[in-house]
Amino acid sequence: MNDLHRICARLATMVALATAACRSDADVPSPDEYSHLVAFDTAGVRLITGSDTVSLTVELATTPDQHTMGLMERRALPDHAGMLFLYADVQPASSAFWMFRTRIPLDIAFIDSAGVIRTTLTMVPCTSVLAEGCPEYPAGAPFISALEVNAGYFARHRIRVGDRLVMPDGGRRVHETRPPT
Repeated sequence: MNDLHRICARLATMVALATAACRSDADVPSPDEYSHLVAFDTAGVRLITGSDTVSLTVELATTPDQHTMGLMERRALPDHAGMLFLYADVQPASSAFWMFRTRIPLDIAFIDSAGVIRTTLTMVPCTSVLAEGCPEYPAGAPFISALEVNAGYFARHRIRVGDRLVMPDGGRRVHETRPPT
């Protein structure tokens, strides 16, 4: 995709998000109504603890538009599902996530290039109608990926700092989706 197409795609996403931000909760579209804007591939991953292995199916956020959209407007997330944010370069410890227009509480793990969980946080939905009113959740350690799951998931499965995330088959994608052309 050339630069003009990228700029147009980002502008379309920003306009859609800005429009959504002006709606009341009664007017908020379902996540399926956003699927034409930002599509996500999915992959299977495993979280390896000292005594167990937990499997998850995650949506992969690899582009700036996918990073921006994340799990916005989702009303639910299946128990063994999540979103894995992947970055081309290591992100500094000061990098932060937020919960603007995210409707469900989430746990987040910040993961280094070896797949080791370096920090975890629990994030609560932000009720502000303005993005500036939402708190930030800084990573607290350099990371190259971040995993979001339902709040409480890490505690229920005894997943802690030092545990590992593994993408079987070298991160082979389970399902590939592409936005319409």
